Amino acid sequence: MSLTFTSQRRRFKLPSLPLKISNLSFIFPRLFSSSTHYNSFHAESFYTSLLEKSTHRTHLSQIHNHLYIQGLQYNGFVITKFINVSSNLGAIEYARQVFDEFPDKYVFLWNAIIRGYSMHNLLDKVVDMYSRMRQAFVSPDCFTLPYVLKACGGLLAVEFGGAVHAHIFRHGFEKDVFLQNGLLSFYVKCGENSRACVLFDQLSKRDVVTWTSIISGYAQNRQPMEALRMFRDMRRSDVKPDWIALVSVLRAYSDVGELNQGRCLHGLIIEMGHEFEPDLRIALTSLYAKSGQVMAAKSLFDQMEVEDVILYNAMISGFAKNGYADEALHLFTEMISKSIQPDVVTLQSSVLASAQLGSLEQARKMDNYVNNSEFKNNIIVNTALIDMYAKCGSVELARQVFNRTVYKDVVVWSAMIMGYALHGWGREAINLFNEMTKGGVRPNDVTFIGVITACSHSGLVEEGWKFFLSMKDYGVEPCQKHYASVVDLLGRAGYLEKAYNFITTMSVEPGISVWGALLSACKVHRHVTLGEYAAEKVFALDPINTGYYVQLSNLYASACMWDGVAKVRILMKLKGLNKDLGCSMIEINGKLEAFRIGDKSHPRSDEVYKKLEWLEMRLLEYGFAADTESDLHDLDKEEKEVTLCNHSERLAIAYGLISTSPETTLRIIKNLRACVNCHLATKLISKFVNREIVVRDANRFHHFKDGTCSCGDYW
Repeated sequence: MSLTFTSQRRRFKLPSLPLKISNLSFIFPRLFSSSTHYNSFHAESFYTSLLEKSTHRTHLSQIHNHLYIQGLQYNGFVITKFINVSSNLGAIEYARQVFDEFPDKYVFLWNAIIRGYSMHNLLDKVVDMYSRMRQAFVSPDCFTLPYVLKACGGLLAVEFGGAVHAHIFRHGFEKDVFLQNGLLSFYVKCGENSRACVLFDQLSKRDVVTWTSIISGYAQNRQPMEALRMFRDMRRSDVKPDWIALVSVLRAYSDVGELNQGRCLHGLIIEMGHEFEPDLRIALTSLYAKSGQVMAAKSLFDQMEVEDVILYNAMISGFAKNGYADEALHLFTEMISKSIQPDVVTLQSSVLASAQLGSLEQARKMDNYVNNSEFKNNIIVNTALIDMYAKCGSVELARQVFNRTVYKDVVVWSAMIMGYALHGWGREAINLFNEMTKGGVRPNDVTFIGVITACSHSGLVEEGWKFFLSMKDYGVEPCQKHYASVVDLLGRAGYLEKAYNFITTMSVEPGISVWGALLSACKVHRHVTLGEYAAEKVFALDPINTGYYVQLSNLYASACMWDGVAKVRILMKLKGLNKDLGCSMIEINGKLEAFRIGDKSHPRSDEVYKKLEWLEMRLLEYGFAADTESDLHDLDKEEKEVTLCNHSERLAIAYGLISTSPETTLRIIKNLRACVNCHLATKLISKFVNREIVVRDANRFHHFKDGTCSCGDYW
């Protein structure tokens, strides 16, 4: 048996059900313990109570049938309750069907369906229903508008939200604090901070939600100083911040690098009893991690019971940005093993860690993971992969990622050009730049840094200079990095006077990178006088950077000015500075092995030094003679030769030769710039062992093969 009812709009058929109210007792036994119990209820209150007890969608159709039996199918109070309960139970489409069947809809009914769509985050439906409500000449009330404002904020519908703002004033709700906060939140979510600020200033009453909205708005829209200013004003008022406001303040401190203020706020959080709030702990973890306090961040991370992607992102990003590549990748692996789904931020940070590690095998693993995930076409992740492969020694694999990237913006093109620059592939970088501009992609400041650097590393002085002059054609103003690239371009080629004259004509005050580039060029070409002047400028700008003292010391050593070397050493000692020891790492079977100059701590040290002796003998057979004048130490010639042959990259090469098959490419990472002797020796070694040897030093990559280097002896 089934029932058919007719409404003013259309006919629909309800499922067959027994027509005895007592059948509902199987669902709600307490309400139907006796028939007199039912008779004591007014029909409306009975069915609203019945709806309140509903726990499953299947109850709705049975109750709906009985509403028709009792003639309550058009009772606004009961149907409003029915729509609310249907929404709560996830039956939003059923709620919409009942709504559509109601003939004369009044404001509470509209509010119920709008609330339902909002609850299920169907924001476009919320906006649509509000428009229909207005078309039906039903005036919204103070319960309608907050849901609509929330939807407008979520959809970034600035124009529609502005119309809602006008409706609020038209209907006299402008003094409603709840609506004012909704408006403030809407403008904040849409990035309309100026309008939010105007509205905020007009408010006569500001509660914690008001302050939190404006603080969150500034923090989310990358205006941390404004967020902190508002927080100070809030503290001066009588309003006590809640944990939501404190999360935004911590993010602002993190963005501006105010670790000490962040620590003070951490104390306030503990004082207020919010230290166990998960979002606050995540924000604190991110603050400490971004500020380099990774152990403090890890301590908070380990205390968290709730593990989610945001927490892992804070920690992985913190490790990666502070050079803890192994730890970052360990957390990434742990995250995957716990079935926590990574997002773009996770992968970007993990790819960065892989690039720092320099392991090509690890890079391939990361690429394989991305390529089998939903992020394989993500432009941000692919850009990071291009950079990763370039820094792990394979510009060819970087190009493969570049080629498979469907949509290429200027960031993707620039990453590939920078990859070519890192490996000294100047012509390839120029060709890619031309291809980019012909395709209608406008270069930016990073693109020009990449192409000028590529020219510098390849000795393409004229081409690099033309690129610098063409920046104005694209509306790009040169910054310190561009000027430094040009000084490096001229200085490497030996045009030291031109480089100095270029510095004196700069439109801005030369920075440390500019003078540092000149000092480096003076060291290469042994120009002591100009080098001393450049060093003086550098030390005034950055008195504690060890690298520049070492460069000046090496300049003096190359000129056999041992008194100058001694003075630099004394100056470093007085400042508490220590020279970084040379360290080279080689990847064998996915594992990085480290060697330092004269190192004998490796388990296979005897084999390594035996192979090293064999290499030195073969080098002598090929006519290799060490350039002892390039060594920084004031030693006799024989002592210098011994020191030079024990440089860390030679130990790494020896270990690679005894640990791999004859056709294997050796990949080495060195923390310092390659010295002249090791560069020459590695070229010869690549020839007589018939191996390709890839060395990444502090400046660039060197690909040694058949007795030549990709840098063309120009580095």
